[in-house]
Amino acid sequence: MSGYLEKGLEMRKWVLSGILASEETYLSHLEALLLPMKPLKAAATTSQPVLTSQQIETIFFKVPELYEIHKEFYDGLFPRVQQWSHQQRVGDLFQKLASQLGVYRAFVDNYEVAMETAEKCCQANAQFAEISEVMSWYLFLMFLRLFFFTALLYKPVDRVTRSTLVLHDLLKHTPVSHPDHPLLQDALRISQNFLSSINEEITPRRQSMTVKKGEHRQLLKDSFMVELVEGARKLRHVFLFTDLFLCAKLKKQIGGKSQQYDCKWYIPLTDLSFQMVDESEAVPNIPLVPDEELDAMKIKISQIKNDIQREKRANKGSKVIERLKKKLSEQESLLLLMSPNMAFRVHNRNGKSYTFLISSDYERAEWRENIREQQKKCDFSLTSVELQMLTNSCVKLQTVHNIPLTINKEDDESPGLYGFLNVIVHSATGFKQSSNLYCTLEVDSFGYFVNKAKTRVYRDTTEPNWNEEFEIELEGSQTLRILCYEKCYNKTKLTKEDGESTDRIMGKGQIQLDPQALQDKDWQRTVISMNGVEVKLSVKFTSREFSLKRMPSRKQTGVFGVKIAIVTKRERSKVPYIVRQCVEEIERRGMEEVGIYRVSGVATDIQALKAAFDVNNKDVSVMMSEMDVNAIAGTLKLYFRELPEPLFTDELYPNFAEGIALSDPVAKESCMLNLLLSLPEPNLVTFLFLLDHLKRVAERESVNKMSLHNLATVFGPTLLRPSEKDSKIPANPTQPITMTDSWSLEVMSQVQVLLYFLQLETIPTPDSKRQSILFSTEV
Repeated sequence: MSGYLEKGLEMRKWVLSGILASEETYLSHLEALLLPMKPLKAAATTSQPVLTSQQIETIFFKVPELYEIHKEFYDGLFPRVQQWSHQQRVGDLFQKLASQLGVYRAFVDNYEVAMETAEKCCQANAQFAEISEVMSWYLFLMFLRLFFFTALLYKPVDRVTRSTLVLHDLLKHTPVSHPDHPLLQDALRISQNFLSSINEEITPRRQSMTVKKGEHRQLLKDSFMVELVEGARKLRHVFLFTDLFLCAKLKKQIGGKSQQYDCKWYIPLTDLSFQMVDESEAVPNIPLVPDEELDAMKIKISQIKNDIQREKRANKGSKVIERLKKKLSEQESLLLLMSPNMAFRVHNRNGKSYTFLISSDYERAEWRENIREQQKKCDFSLTSVELQMLTNSCVKLQTVHNIPLTINKEDDESPGLYGFLNVIVHSATGFKQSSNLYCTLEVDSFGYFVNKAKTRVYRDTTEPNWNEEFEIELEGSQTLRILCYEKCYNKTKLTKEDGESTDRIMGKGQIQLDPQALQDKDWQRTVISMNGVEVKLSVKFTSREFSLKRMPSRKQTGVFGVKIAIVTKRERSKVPYIVRQCVEEIERRGMEEVGIYRVSGVATDIQALKAAFDVNNKDVSVMMSEMDVNAIAGTLKLYFRELPEPLFTDELYPNFAEGIALSDPVAKESCMLNLLLSLPEPNLVTFLFLLDHLKRVAERESVNKMSLHNLATVFGPTLLRPSEKDSKIPANPTQPITMTDSWSLEVMSQVQVLLYFLQLETIPTPDSKRQSILFSTEV
């Protein structure tokens, strides 16, 4: 119990540190909002005022007071967190902050009048419109926001909502016996009462715009998407309204003109239908970006985020941070543009089709469902004037303000989870008729989703019981998605409504991966509901610090019943039995498996194979022939992961890391080949055997989607990661995973080392080395 309390008290510090960072950002928003107020007030008393004193008072009503309230809160909280102890009290600060919500109440009551006044002043006064414009662009660069000056006026309301959620987290980690507990409870009660009194008033204002007298057009959904235009990728912002689907882009700011959207095209929902391009047709037409380029963008994003955090900790000037955030915006925008490769096509009744590129079936299904549901109840009429008004209003109406890459909310710099997530897909209920059913699991990485696992097909049932466990690697992940499919064995019987040729989605759902909830490492059961279907899951997380540690072997023989060692000529094989068996099975039936080595196999199958190899089970080849090929691939990866020392050895690992960083290609080749030939002979021959196999896998890239770079990403850390004695484990394992751990230079160096050897056409290894080494297959 004492350990649990200690952990909770430690989490209080991390929650409060997050609040400080959030308050700092919020204060900068308020400062940006107040920036033009002083010169506007000064001009109001001259013969040529930009705005009248009354207009200024209306637009900036209570904003200075809000700034002072939060500045006092920040100045009070900062030194207490800096001088932290478990006995430190902060509840009085939160209670005082909550007691001043009356200022927010006054702000909310004036909110709509302030918005209308600001809009009218922009239209009537070119000078004020220019001020609004400059403010918008400034915020776009700083916070990846695409909204007018008036949208800032919603910030304080948004702030109360966020503060209330943070109070929940803080209270959860504050023991009942702590003096702060009753004060935080009181602050939470006040905040919740305030929110309940204003939420119903504000929500309709944000999402409605009048079209005709007595009618409203509502924004139902919006998202960033990539449109394929004459073979080129174009970043778009797509809006689904109650009666039309609109595709727009943000105009560049030129010569002082106001920011606005440019409508590229729209389709009335009454005229919209879907078309799906078959994979065989779609891939050649989609300009694919090499994985190396995408990973380079991810590395830059990680490094910039690290730099931002370092500058914040050093309390450096805001200009440096602004410059870094601008760079971050550019890299995230580029990654969003280049990442997705799945076609989503919409068709207009007049014959025109438009193709978007998205990251997964989940988004595609979600857009289709939302559009179809609205099509049942919509009619349409839109004049050219109304279209222009609607397009100009998109900035104000949009709900997705972030470019959705790292999925960081405005004030939340949570980096997500890094490590391994074990997921057990237990069962599902709620299907109305017997079908052949299976599930896939997806997790996000740098903002776009990747398929990580697939259950077996459970045939002819309404209540599948998979009970299959998967181990999924997380890289900054915040969301786990599950999709249920009906397997269609006879493609001619598949409904062709959308022109699809794939299995039919029966349901989809997702859960947020809460770092705090997953810290205890215990299995957590959950149920995901999806349109009447319920899927039961269990999840367990192991952070990167622990999942990447090599542990000393408990057996003198190593792992899987074999060890890499020089033996006598009477032994049977030149490579470890486990390696040879897995490679042979994968080359027999897994070379065209999509995502081979990337998609997780069933964990129980992998463990069963490991146990069989541990005891040198003679029937292991029979077991393998009956298992899913992804489990075979997972077993091979696990073997190399569990070796007490990496294949490239602890001794030589630093030299490989230095060699790959050399810029001169001749020096690099000489260094890397000499290092490779310096490996112990058993390690060398095992690596050469695996290297040849991976190259053969990559030759089928057009089918299995596994390039040399993808394979290097999977196997690089597995083959090179040093053992426990060389690992840098943090002193405080309860500390949340930081972005420093993500796509670290060390991990990427390991990937680059393996990629280098994969890309070499030949490796001039002396034949004597290849022929003189034999490996044991005995326990």
